[in-house]
Amino acid sequence: MINPIFSIVGKNYRQMAPLLLRMAVGFGFMAHGWAKLIKGPEAFGNLLAQIHVPFPHAMAWVSTLTELIGGLAMFIGFMVSITAVPLIGIMLVAMFGIQINYGYSSVKTIGLTPGGPIFGPPGYEINLLYIAALISLLISGGGMFSVDSVLAAKRGTN
Repeated sequence: MINPIFSIVGKNYRQMAPLLLRMAVGFGFMAHGWAKLIKGPEAFGNLLAQIHVPFPHAMAWVSTLTELIGGLAMFIGFMVSITAVPLIGIMLVAMFGIQINYGYSSVKTIGLTPGGPIFGPPGYEINLLYIAALISLLISGGGMFSVDSVLAAKRGTN
């Protein structure tokens, strides 16, 4: 018996995989871009200056907008294979510029207080997961539940 959720999409239930990946990855990038925008990209630019990124304040704006716009494009499935490339670049810079120094694990409990645990700086685990998801989407495309699929159907190239 087929799970009820699969009956919604019929025989193409495997197309749910890119949809779920896109939604998780897209939302994650939008959340990070929004956090940078709210705090002010200048603050992120100061961090980029510390790791010697060229033109740190301009790159802070580029990164913030890439995460916001790229995350939205990924979420809705628009130009997925193209959008994945700059997002992978952002993850590589974050991984090799910052997280690589803190090891693999993204969760490091370094203490416990009456208010709860204290966590140390995250490692590169999450970066690798984002990169793997983005490479998967780059290879597979956005799937049938994407703007790309709708546009391809309208052009008759599906």
